[in-house]
Amino acid sequence: MNGDTLYSIGDLARRTGLTVKTVRFYSDAGIVPPADRSPAGYRLYGTDAVTRLDLVRTLRDLGLDLPTIRKVVDREVSLPEVAAAHADALEVQIRVLRLRRAVLTAVAKRGSTPEELDLMHKLAKLSEDERQRLIDDFLGTVFDGLHDHPAFAAVTRSLTPELPDNPEAEQVEAWVELAELFQDPGFRSTMQGMARDLAADRAQDDSTGLPRILAEAVRAQFAPALAAGIDPASTEAASMVSALAAHYAHILGVPDDTALRRRLVSRLQSMDDPRRDRYLTLLAVINGWPAPESLAPALDWAIAALRARLPQ
Repeated sequence: MNGDTLYSIGDLARRTGLTVKTVRFYSDAGIVPPADRSPAGYRLYGTDAVTRLDLVRTLRDLGLDLPTIRKVVDREVSLPEVAAAHADALEVQIRVLRLRRAVLTAVAKRGSTPEELDLMHKLAKLSEDERQRLIDDFLGTVFDGLHDHPAFAAVTRSLTPELPDNPEAEQVEAWVELAELFQDPGFRSTMQGMARDLAADRAQDDSTGLPRILAEAVRAQFAPALAAGIDPASTEAASMVSALAAHYAHILGVPDDTALRRRLVSRLQSMDDPRRDRYLTLLAVINGWPAPESLAPALDWAIAALRARLPQ
């Protein structure tokens, strides 16, 4: 070998920190072929064997299989190509592990039964296309017959969850709970009723629709009164009730009378569903939006204030 240094399997094992058995295994696999033989027939290796074994150990630690490693050390494929492919594979594994962790975390928090665990696992594993079909089915039911309505596109966008490619555990937990809400017949019916109200009472000058306008008005006018401890039946509350009723009457283009106020109470009641609040909270977690402030206390106050002024 022209005076080049040659190493026995034992020498290579000492220099690389591998066992003799491991070095022999890689040699038999053709990953670290011998450069020569001793007079007694023992395998001898050149100095490049140390470098190859160090590379092999690193690639094995990273999870690459032996056939791929052999192609890399033999330069049949480039290391960057292999690294990129393996990184993609690891990304998929990481995503699966995150989903599993999220499901197990949710099970631990909720004390789920085996049947619930199975459902949660299936919901978490849904592909992007399967998730979209579930979302489309829910929103399609809620907005059945309203797809041509001017407010449809804006409202559906505001209600659509978009789970990221690499979700955090809490986003997966929120998705599982939201997917369960999608399949709740009572919740579907409530949301469909709200959508019908939107179609019937849409503000002519705002394509986002009446529920948003009412929510903003209730929050602005009644949340401060609630915080100040004002009684909904008090004289002080009367002017706020009149202002909201007048605002609603102006939107609809009808007089502010008893029928109008009964209709307003009905609209606020349809909005005052804890599942709706929960939906918006979960939606914010999944989409990375700021956590919404619950409208329920202000809605309860507004409904009580309106009822106190309606004929019994």
